[in-house]
Formats: sequence, C-alpha cells, structure tokens
Amino acid sequence: MGKATGFMEYSRQDNGDIPPLERVKTFAEFHEPLREHERREQAARCMDCGVPFCQSAMKLSGMYTGCPLHNLIPEWNDEIYRGHFSAGVRRLLKTSNFPEFTGRVCPALCEKACINGQYGDPVTIHDNERFLIETAWAEGKMKPQEIKVRSGKSVAVIGSGPAGLAAADTLNHRGHTVTVYEREDRVGGLLMYGIPNMKLDKSVIARRRLLMEAEGVTFRTGVNVGKDVTAAELLKKYDAVILAVGAKQPRALAGADPEAVKGVCYAVDFLKSTTKSLLGSRSPEEESRKAPVLDADLSADNFRRHKDFISAKGKNVVIVGGGDTGNDCIATVLRHGCKSVTALEMMPQPPATRAAGNPWPEWPKVLKTDYGHQEAIALYGHDPRVYETTVKEIRKDKDGNLKSIVTVKAAFENRKMVFVKGTEKEIPCELLLIAAGFVGCEPYVAEAFGAERSARGCIATQEEDFHVKSDKTGRLFTAGDCRRGQSLVVWAVNEGRRAAAQVDEYLMGYTPLVR
Repeated sequence: MGKATGFMEYSRQDNGDIPPLERVKTFAEFHEPLREHERREQAARCMDCGVPFCQSAMKLSGMYTGCPLHNLIPEWNDEIYRGHFSAGVRRLLKTSNFPEFTGRVCPALCEKACINGQYGDPVTIHDNERFLIETAWAEGKMKPQEIKVRSGKSVAVIGSGPAGLAAADTLNHRGHTVTVYEREDRVGGLLMYGIPNMKLDKSVIARRRLLMEAEGVTFRTGVNVGKDVTAAELLKKYDAVILAVGAKQPRALAGADPEAVKGVCYAVDFLKSTTKSLLGSRSPEEESRKAPVLDADLSADNFRRHKDFISAKGKNVVIVGGGDTGNDCIATVLRHGCKSVTALEMMPQPPATRAAGNPWPEWPKVLKTDYGHQEAIALYGHDPRVYETTVKEIRKDKDGNLKSIVTVKAAFENRKMVFVKGTEKEIPCELLLIAAGFVGCEPYVAEAFGAERSARGCIATQEEDFHVKSDKTGRLFTAGDCRRGQSLVVWAVNEGRRAAAQVDEYLMGYTPLVR
C-alpha cells in the first residue's frame, strides 16, 4: 500500500493552522489543507506493513488503539497516492458513514497504532480521511442515492447525535423507513451543540442532514420524546425504536450548583449557548451554504442579544476538567474576550513521552497540548492548566454572584481523592465552567420506555448486544453513549452501525450488515 519507500522519502506534514493570535478572532475552522501533491506524498508514507494495526481497534492495557470503524486505511491511502480519489472515497464510505465528522474531531486512534509511529511519525491518516471526503463533496460526488427497494418496515431513532445519525443512515440505505426525533432545534446532538464551530463548522452537519433527507430520512426536531410524545405511541407506530439519546447527565461539583450560584455553568450548556448565538434562526439550507454569520465578530449585535448567550467577556474564567470539553471551553472563552482562564485538572501532568510501560501500539498516555491550550499560551504566555488541583470552596458576593474560588491540591489515597492541607489558594472567578464529564443518560427517556439503567447510569444491555435488557416487546434497542457511556464520536458511529445491523436482523430475520 502506498509507495514502498514513501515512509523513508517523505516526512510527516500535517495540515497547516492559522496562527493562534489570528484564529481566536473568529469561530471559523482554522485548519488549512495541503496542496494535492503534498497530500499524495503523505498518503505515500503508508507502508506495506503486512498487519495494519491502524484498522484494528484492539484493546490493550484497558484502552483501545486503532480505528473502531475498521476503516480500510491502507487501501484508501494507496488510492490517494495514485490520485484515484473517487475510488478512495468509495473504500472509505464502505465502513464510515460520516468521514467529514471524524476527519475533524476524532483523536485519531488509527494514527496511534500506525507502525510508522513506533520509531518515527505516523501517517497523517486523520487529514487524509478529511481530504478524501471533502474532495468528494467539492466535486459533487456526494449525491443522494436512490433507495430502490423499501422493506415496508419503519424505525424510530430517538436522538440525532453521531450514533443516531449512523443508525438512521445505515437502516435507510438498507431500505427501511426511518424517522429521527430530536429535542433540539437542529440535528447533530453534541456534534451540533457540544463541539464548537471552529472545530466542526455547523454547515458540515447541515450539509449531511440535507443529503440524508434527500435519501428519505425524516427528521423531527423540537420533539422531546418522553414529554412531547410518549414511548407507547412510538412503540405502537414503529416496528423498532432505537434510543440514541447520549450521556448528557453532567457530573456535579460539590458546592457548585448552577441553579444556586450565579456564574456557575455546566460546560456543554455554555458551549451550546455560544453555538446557538452564532447560528441564530437560520435554516439547514442556509447553514449548509456557510453563511458569513459563522465568522461574525463577537461584538455583533445578534451574538450579544441572544437570550441563551452566556458571556465570558471580561471575566476571570475557571474550567474544571482537563478533557476535550475543557479544551473546547478554553478556546471558546478566549474568543469571547475573557480576562483570564485557568483550567483545573485533578490528575497529575502526563509525561511528555511514552513511559516504558506504555509501548507502541498502546494508546500513548502522554501530554497533549491541544488547540485551546496553544491559543491560551499565545495570548497569556503560559499554559492555563493546573494539575492535581480542584475546587474546595466557592465564594459569592452579597447579590449571590460568583466572585472567587478557593483551590486546593488533590491527592489520591486508596483510590479516593483527598485535599492536601495547607495548599488552599483563592483566585478571582466570575465564571466557573464544570467540564468534569458525564454520569450516564438523562433519566427521563429511559424511564419513559421502562429501560433499566446500569450502575454507570447507562441504558442496560447484555454485552455486545444492542437490545434493551429490560424490554419485553423485542422492539427497543439502544446505541451510543447512552449504552457505552461517555466516549468518542467514532465509537458512537460504530455503535450506530452495529445497532442498525441488529435491528435489521430483527426486522428481516437476517442481515448482510456487519456487526
């Protein structure tokens, strides 16, 4: 695959980035693609390795490495190298419903397992994937497919995040009639309202929605299943129902209740308010055309006036949580014009390079300086992250507004977090964002369907099974974060595809789809 000696002839070259001090002025995507001949050289680095760990999704030392979708990576790298882009995207779409999503937001488990990364730099698989799918869109190759034979069976998908969209897309192409219910005003779930626009431009989601609608999928937005429509109604109307409602129940921070303290907010609610303010009331058609409002200056009237907008402008911001969501919050508050930003992480700082006990091809447990961290360093001259530290106390002014927090060093004794005495420090804070993860799905949808939940707060299933464990009708299935817990977009797509295969087998008595 690729050029036999390509990995020796060409060095790794990532997509370019707009400099941090420039890109923080807008919410536009900031990655700049390579030229075509440069991309072909990068694909040429994919060697004929014999055993492509990149597409394996192996679990090693408790963590996965390699692509969960088992993308045919060496095959489409070879097609890119040879200039056969249409053939390459056909190979890509065999295993991946939405490469335009994963090509932007996936942390590239595939690259961590690339054999070129054992002693040098892995192949730019992530950027190659995005190149293929965006070339197909640009050349007009992503056209609606005609579904020539319909099965007569109907499926309702509850939730339009990556798992729900993948399940709907797969079942629709199989010939079933699919309706997707979404409580928000737009489809996408956390793709839409949990990932900021500079990381995933919302026109990309709108573009895919329009394609799916043209192929026959029906989207019903603004419908809150369990409140606006009952579970009994859906189970009676449809031959199968898939719960793909995500894991949006936030992990609370002791003493910091957003309902009780003005200035405390859960991270996803904050990110959602910014995206809603950016998008306004435009239609999917307008969004798919990348209307200029997405690049609007933050002082624009429509941004300031939006009723849901939570502003960080001029504020000292503290973010609790060191994951992807915490990083996205850093990047977002910088674009608001915050006065300062501090990110608290309970765990110790990871090493800069792999430890001896963390060899390739395991997932590398090393320090990652992401785009938000880079921007904060460029603006303030230092990394915003403070490790082994958490919030001990919040302090309010006489009107109940947050004015400062007291931080404390954290340690773990017998797997239990304890405060280190004498390490307390008060810092100014007018906006506290809680990005400490999630503890399962919001209960009301599961309760509406009588679905049993696990100890982790997820909808309970048997291992490697997508049928809801407590369901007696045989019609109820589940997929995505609400089944496996908070995870990556690529795993959600994997879940949606596999759940679709099981639903298809239930409906038809057999399935050609891969589980």
